[in-house]
Amino acid sequence: MESLENLNAAIQQVEDARGVPLSASFVLHRGEFLELLDLIRDGLPKDLEYAQQIIAQRDQIIEEGHQNAEALVASAREEMAQMIEQTAIVKAAREESKRILAQGREAAEDERAEVEKYIDSRLATLEVILNKTMDAVTRGREKLAGADERDVLSQLADDK
Repeated sequence: MESLENLNAAIQQVEDARGVPLSASFVLHRGEFLELLDLIRDGLPKDLEYAQQIIAQRDQIIEEGHQNAEALVASAREEMAQMIEQTAIVKAAREESKRILAQGREAAEDERAEVEKYIDSRLATLEVILNKTMDAVTRGREKLAGADERDVLSQLADDK
């Protein structure tokens, strides 16, 4: 921004110039002032080009900022949608696990009841068999006991 410094220097020269008595005019050194104006004229296009570059860079930076902001918003929306979906998935998974556990418990209870019924029927059959066996043992013992008494009686009868 050399042109701005030169322009300020030119303004300062005009302010510091000697005034002409009884007029609004002033006296400047023509060569110095023209040289300063030439520097301003030569530097102005460079400074304007530099300013345009800065403006272009600013516009590019602003555009990049907008793009980054849009990408960030899109990313945040996507992440939020995923979180909502995951929450829904987790909720569905929990409900499914509760349903599966309930089915498992019900199936286990049904199987337990079936096994108990089977065991009860087998024990009832065994009870019947054991009762018949006990009856047979009792009858056998009774026969044996009766045979011993007959044998003793028959021996007594033979001894007389």
